[in-house]
Amino acid sequence: MNKVTLKQLRYFEALARLRHFGRAAEVSAISQPALSMQIKELEAGLGVPLVERGARQVRLTRFGAELVERAREILRAVDELEDLARAAGDTLAGRLRIGVIPTIAPYLLPAFIGALGRDYAGLDLQIRETVTPKLLQELAEGRLDTAIVALPVSEPSLIEVPLFSEVFMLVRPEADRLKPVPDRERLREMRLLLLEEGHCFRDQALSFCDMGQAGAPREWLEGSSLSTLVQMVGAGIGVTLIPEMAVPVETRSAAVAVAAFRDPQPKRTIGMVWRRTSPLAKQLTLVSEVLRATGAQIRQEV
Repeated sequence: MNKVTLKQLRYFEALARLRHFGRAAEVSAISQPALSMQIKELEAGLGVPLVERGARQVRLTRFGAELVERAREILRAVDELEDLARAAGDTLAGRLRIGVIPTIAPYLLPAFIGALGRDYAGLDLQIRETVTPKLLQELAEGRLDTAIVALPVSEPSLIEVPLFSEVFMLVRPEADRLKPVPDRERLREMRLLLLEEGHCFRDQALSFCDMGQAGAPREWLEGSSLSTLVQMVGAGIGVTLIPEMAVPVETRSAAVAVAAFRDPQPKRTIGMVWRRTSPLAKQLTLVSEVLRATGAQIRQEV
């Protein structure tokens, strides 16, 4: 058997995860022919096929499915060695892979990245924006160092660090500005615009309205982003809830009115999570302090 390289294992893991040569090559920052050649060399070295090459999708062979699990263990161990080396330093430097949910990213990241760059000039920040379940999976697989999410996530293998809380605001058409703010019972009777499934903010909004999926509002519509929801409200289609931090960005170009709910107000806690076994715990604690200060500053400006 020829020598198997870490590079080949990384390319194979990307291909196994994405099941597409083009997308795997893109995330691996190489050309598709080069990635295909590396996979062929890995198969030749092992003496067994790893994938079935279809017209539209790649399928793993039985051995390929077994190998990718071993490959992920090896790659995770190598990444942890690199983390140990970085953790030996007193300052935060080098690569830092941060995941963040979409209902936080546009409002927190610009100020946070600027503050982190000023405090830690040697940091190579890599941002991944997606929904909570994917972030937690990538965190567990070692493809992220930490994630910014709504707490709690209730995962025993993760450390949870609360950063700040923010309330949810009601967004309704401008014509409704002077109307009384509806309570949760009245809100259930209105056409409520929600994010599509997979977003934790959707679940939090339904929870405030005291509605599970089975008890959804009589009329509701779904959108892929808070921006879409607010624009739909401006068009008179319904009402929605957005986090307080999103108000200045999302309502500046829409004909909408924003109102606070009466107590007890709906709210969420934003925090950072990372693996309990992460060697970067000390450095990630420093990052959490920057995030906490940034969040406090943004909420003062809202």
